[in-house]
Amino acid sequence: MASDWKTCTPPPGGETITYDGKTYTVPNHPIIPFLRGDGTGPDIWAASEKVFDAAVAKAYGGKRKIHWMEVLAGEVSFAKTGEWLHPETLEALKTYRIAIKGPLTTPVGGGIRSLNVTLRQVLDLYACVRPIKWYPGVPSPVKRPDALNVVLYRENTEDVYMGVEWKSGTPEAKKLIEFINKEFGKSIRIESGIGIKPISAFGTRRLVRMGIQYALSHGRKSVTLVHKGNIMKFTEGAFRDWGYELAKEEFRDAIVTEDELWDKFNGRMPEGKLLVKDRIADSMFQQVLLRPDEYDVVCTPNLNGDYLSDAMAAQIGGLGIAPGANIGDGVAVFEATHGTAPKYANQDKVNPGSVILSGVMMLEFMGWKEAGDLIEKGIAGAIAQKRVTYDLARQMEGAKELKSSQFASAIIENM
Repeated sequence: MASDWKTCTPPPGGETITYDGKTYTVPNHPIIPFLRGDGTGPDIWAASEKVFDAAVAKAYGGKRKIHWMEVLAGEVSFAKTGEWLHPETLEALKTYRIAIKGPLTTPVGGGIRSLNVTLRQVLDLYACVRPIKWYPGVPSPVKRPDALNVVLYRENTEDVYMGVEWKSGTPEAKKLIEFINKEFGKSIRIESGIGIKPISAFGTRRLVRMGIQYALSHGRKSVTLVHKGNIMKFTEGAFRDWGYELAKEEFRDAIVTEDELWDKFNGRMPEGKLLVKDRIADSMFQQVLLRPDEYDVVCTPNLNGDYLSDAMAAQIGGLGIAPGANIGDGVAVFEATHGTAPKYANQDKVNPGSVILSGVMMLEFMGWKEAGDLIEKGIAGAIAQKRVTYDLARQMEGAKELKSSQFASAIIENM
């Protein structure tokens, strides 16, 4: 077990987070695995770890401490072990339950399509969670970035990201196309590449359940199911239908659907209820620009959520300050949402905000909200002082450009 691991060593004095099927129990000295990341990952991680440790020390006066444990994936793993994702890393993430990671390279060729996708599927991290809100002073292309405050739940294990596809001209693609054309009377061109888009009731229901539970526990006002069900009726349309069914079956006393709002309540929202509604995906892109304050918690199939989360992040300053998490039942991995930016590697230059804010999510998930609040206060203070990394400084008049490590120090000073 852990004592026999060759690529990672559990730190002395740390304790294991446990999970009883519903609740995580977090000790005062938890072991938290981290993946440093590729490209700019080491710079970002160094800045982020400094901020996390300072916030926990300040919030709890030394009574709590995170014991960090590095595990391997990506380029560093391949260089040391010959494997892009070492099996011990997966075992460590399962054992210690809660982890955080920087950006990872997607290898070209080879057997792994994407390390991020592989982690999500192997560990069944079925919900990609992206909170998207604006910090005053961050440059934005929209007039009212403060009107957008959304938490997006994106299904992580199904839809086109399952990678069920075959290249044009292969025997498999030809065989499948010929079968569909012959048996079902379709007219798919024989030279097509072909992919399959599975969306299940099981996958949909557990995602929507998590989104509604979050909305209720955090005092949110609505949950919106985003889909392209007007065209893809039996996949995306089914996502919508199964989402409503789950809401009515398991949360009947707590929710009101949009149809019920008008049929039973004349458009007046009952006190203390959560509104469950749906929107067509393409319309939703317009809605979050023109009427962002009408949306709160959003649940989507995989591909729609991929597009929509980045589009919303652009409104509040970009992926550099967009946090994320991949959460399953018993395992959660918090992550930077941007890429590795290798041209800036080892320059102590890029914005560590995505990992730092993902750490805020992680601390709240652990029940250590006081430490997370200190970090948010520190980030807001540094931005208000216009002491920021280059990506923000070039858009802010009178800003002082800081290195990654200096930005971390500015955050700590403002806690």
